[in-house]
Amino acid sequence: MSDSSHEPGWERATLEKLAFATLNEQRSIRRWKTFFRLAWLVLMASIAFATLRQTVPGISKSAPHTAMVDIKGEIAAGADASAEFVVAAMRSALENDGSQALVLLINSPGGSPVQAGIINDEIRRLKAKHNKPIYAVVEETCASAAYYIAAATDDIYVDKASIVGSIGVLMDGFGFTGTMEKLGVERRLLTAGENKGFLDPYSPQTDKQRAYAQTMLDQIHQQFIAAVKAGRAERIKSTSSDTFSGLFWTGQQAVEMGLADKLGNLDYVAREVVKAEDIIDYTRRENVAERLAKRFGTALGVGIMKSLPVVGAPLR
Repeated sequence: MSDSSHEPGWERATLEKLAFATLNEQRSIRRWKTFFRLAWLVLMASIAFATLRQTVPGISKSAPHTAMVDIKGEIAAGADASAEFVVAAMRSALENDGSQALVLLINSPGGSPVQAGIINDEIRRLKAKHNKPIYAVVEETCASAAYYIAAATDDIYVDKASIVGSIGVLMDGFGFTGTMEKLGVERRLLTAGENKGFLDPYSPQTDKQRAYAQTMLDQIHQQFIAAVKAGRAERIKSTSSDTFSGLFWTGQQAVEMGLADKLGNLDYVAREVVKAEDIIDYTRRENVAERLAKRFGTALGVGIMKSLPVVGAPLR
């Protein structure tokens, strides 16, 4: 049986294969470099276009106007209604000489008490600093953490059918211990610290752990109540146990109770209250280009790693 390594010209053939493999790899790298450059160019152009659209409103910001910041959806870190975005938008709106007042347009079922507390504190600070009124206008819902925010404003305007209130705190989860026992499944959880896993849904919760969690919730609830009273103490007409029980009411009921001030929408407040009918939206939102920029590097890197030739692969 002949050995191919001893055939005449085998060295030349091997060198040719190595040379062609190197050339192919270099071409692949050049193609990816070109792709990178074009992709970044498209990305930068998209961001510039999106930014330009956001920063060129139809009304001059120097003219008298009503500033508006939208608080929509869940109030949470990383969301459009995060403290980071809302606070930045409020500062921008109130620092503009043309803005006569700021309206927070709210349509939110609530969210994080931490994020709401940060916004509540900043509303108080900005009102004192800029001496401009800040109003809340409720569309569909202003509940829980959203009401935490609204309570710091000068006045709250609602629709008669809006949902307002839910002054309470919750911590939710599931427990699967009974189901696991019926299925014959054993939970094996190792922790350092006897309470490290007390929120684990697959482990039983002791009375001590339940009492600890309840104490935390009660404390946050009292912080919420204190913020509402600080903003609306003189206007709340009833402080019965129901007021801070987590119940919610229609906008009409909220006005009767003093949880809201008047019926009215955004246009009404701008026209009749602020006396500046033109409205400019200062809402800070993460646009599509920004989301793409955040995910671009990771997604593209994975694709490139899959496409590049494997170094040291056998020649064929």
